[in-house]
Amino acid sequence: MGLSETMKAVSDPQRRTILTLLLKGRLSAGEIASHFPNLSAATISYHLSILKKAALIREERYKNYIYYELNASVFEQLLLWVSQFTGESNEANL
Repeated sequence: MGLSETMKAVSDPQRRTILTLLLKGRLSAGEIASHFPNLSAATISYHLSILKKAALIREERYKNYIYYELNASVFEQLLLWVSQFTGESNEANL
């Protein structure tokens, strides 16, 4: 996971919405797409691939479905990196 890939992935509002949807638990691509009636399946697939490339989500195949879920460890790493700029010295996290 690269920081630039992570930042690019979360810079798009539709990808942030996908991440928010996945906070509630894993969803299939179709379930995710149902929240975006104005986007094509190809566009949803593109957004999911960007999120996967940034390692923000994981996919799991089950029969004919692909399910997506958050990869919380990347968010934890990002928070640790950002926390160094808050002025609060938290050496246990660095």
